[in-house]
Amino acid sequence: MSDARQRGFTLLEMVCVLAIIALVASVALPLLPRQTSRPRLQAYALQAVTLLKSDRASSIRSGTRVDTQIDTSRRLIRAGSGAAALRLPDDVAFAATLPRSCQHRPVLSTISFFPDGLSCGGAITLSRADLSLQIKVNWLTGRIEIVSRALANG
Repeated sequence: MSDARQRGFTLLEMVCVLAIIALVASVALPLLPRQTSRPRLQAYALQAVTLLKSDRASSIRSGTRVDTQIDTSRRLIRAGSGAAALRLPDDVAFAATLPRSCQHRPVLSTISFFPDGLSCGGAITLSRADLSLQIKVNWLTGRIEIVSRALANG
C-alpha cells in the first residue's frame, strides 16, 4: 500500500532551489570584499625574501652588483637578476625604509647586493589589519630576515 500523503521534495523542486542558490551566489560573491589573509600576507613576505636572497646569490655568483627594485607607488618588488617580480594587492600596506646613499651613490629605491655578500641594507614592511611583517636586509652581513609584529585592533 502506498501512502498518498508522502512528505518531502521532488527532484525537480530540489534542482530549482539549487539553481536559485547558485544564481544568487554568482551575483553576490563578486561584491564581497576580498581581504588578504594572514597566511597569504606571510606568503607575500616569503616571496619577497626569496626574491632578495636570489638577487644576493646572483651577485655573489656573478661577481657584480645586483639591485632589487622597490616601487611602493606601483606596489612592486622586482628582481635585479631576472624577470621575477612580486606585485602586492591594494589591501596590503607596503612601505620601504632605504638608505639615502650607498657607496657614495644615491640609492634610488633599491636594495643593493655586492659580490662579497654585503648589502646597502634596507627594510620592507608589509601590513594588514592585525599583522605587520618587516623584511630586514642587514647592511653589514647581507642577511635577510622576517620580523613579525602583531598590531592592536583599532
